[in-house]
Amino acid sequence: MTTPAVPAPPRIPEAVHRRRWAILGVLMLSLLIVVLDNSILNVAIKTISTPAPAGLGATQSELEWAINAYTLVFAGLLFTAGLLGDRLGRKKVLVFGLVVFGLGSALAAESGSPLQLIIFRAIMGIGAAFVMPATLAVLMNVFERDEQPKAIGIWAGGVGIAIAIGPITGGLLLDHFWWGSVFLVNVPIVIIAVVLMLALVPDSRDPNPGRIDLVGVALSVVGLVLLVYGIIKGGQLADFTDPAVLLTSVAGLVVLVGFVLYEKRSDHPSIDITYFKNKVFSAAIAAIALVFFALMGVTFFSVFYTQSVRGYSPLQTGLLMLPLAAAQLIFAPRARLVVDRFGVRATTTGGLVILAAMLAAFTILDADTPIWILEVVFFFMGTGMAHVMTPTSVVIMQALPREKAGSASALSNTFRQVGGALGIAVLGSVLSTAYRSGIEDKLGLLPAGLRHTAGESIEATLGIAAKLGPRGDALVGAANDSFLHAMHVTALCGAGIALVSAVVTVLFLPGRPPRAAAEESTEETVGVSR
Repeated sequence: MTTPAVPAPPRIPEAVHRRRWAILGVLMLSLLIVVLDNSILNVAIKTISTPAPAGLGATQSELEWAINAYTLVFAGLLFTAGLLGDRLGRKKVLVFGLVVFGLGSALAAESGSPLQLIIFRAIMGIGAAFVMPATLAVLMNVFERDEQPKAIGIWAGGVGIAIAIGPITGGLLLDHFWWGSVFLVNVPIVIIAVVLMLALVPDSRDPNPGRIDLVGVALSVVGLVLLVYGIIKGGQLADFTDPAVLLTSVAGLVVLVGFVLYEKRSDHPSIDITYFKNKVFSAAIAAIALVFFALMGVTFFSVFYTQSVRGYSPLQTGLLMLPLAAAQLIFAPRARLVVDRFGVRATTTGGLVILAAMLAAFTILDADTPIWILEVVFFFMGTGMAHVMTPTSVVIMQALPREKAGSASALSNTFRQVGGALGIAVLGSVLSTAYRSGIEDKLGLLPAGLRHTAGESIEATLGIAAKLGPRGDALVGAANDSFLHAMHVTALCGAGIALVSAVVTVLFLPGRPPRAAAEESTEETVGVSR
């Protein structure tokens, strides 16, 4: 007779365990504003580019920096923010990040020039960098291990909610208020989130943090900022061989290599580099980076397709993105069930193949394609994303000790942001180059000084065509045709990147859990015996 095993005591205090779902709601609200801001800005790009007083008269380059200033600071500080959360307390870091984000939003709403908007967007990026990793780190510390996949799935579904709410909210605000309202709307959300955070969320930190690795922190920030800046600048110039681009990017890579070498030798490293010897952990990180490379690069142009080529308003554009958000909201919390049945490898690879197919499907979109086809493409894109993000997030978060949750979350988000910045820069460069080569021959009738400006983007071409009156009508058709060709080329590049990510997951992510396979085998045996 054997003594039954005594169940392990719960790691989470009972008082925290009872309110874990309410805490998850607060964390999703905090996450909401970070994602909401980017999705709102996407539909406001065209309005901000119009001359004052309707907009700021921002150029294509200034618009890119309004987006990328946020990304640059966000990506550069994510890792450091995760480390500080582990050491100082994740709740403190979360509240600090929310307050800074709210302040940056209020200032951005009152920007008087594109330069001011870029600076205040950077401040918002500082706040967001402290919010994003802390939400997932707190989640890992209020849920027991067996509930973590479900909680992470719901957390990922929250991204879908934000993607849906952002463009629709942005469209409604732009229809009734000035462009700055798309930033001011963040302020009341921040106030509510901070109050709930202080009331409900427990603080947590690494119980044995050791000394703060100041050299490692400095190297990580400098290296990431230089690398992302070089990537963004290359996309802006549409030339990655430009000396300034090469110098900055290579300098960033050199500093990051120095960071890795220093961390390997340090007796109190910011991140244990040996984590990357785990092929599953590294493959999950790579998959997230490649997915966002493809997705951010391709979906960036979808706003111009719907608004510039198809003529939809910002609100209508937001409504058109609902299927993408709905699919993530539906499938992200349920992806764990697919993982239980088929394993991480099959689920993630399947999601990536779906995503690649939908990115390739952009090549069938034309100026008069029935809009329901775009809706179907968006829905399946969201479905693919849901079956990639949830499994890989669980793999990454459970690969490191619970005490290092902030660092794990920060690593995941850093690679995601760098991948997204690369996608916008590299695929944006592909889009710009393909567009310019397509429209260049049609700009011969314009004065020499206007040709370069008109060839920068479809918005620039259409703006000049509008000023020419009836003489500019021929340019409109040429601009649409050139943009569609450029969009098709860029979409195929994005699909190729998604397929590369699928190969990585096939080679390195784990298959079905042995226990699940054994249980199914037992069920089949029982079925046969019956």
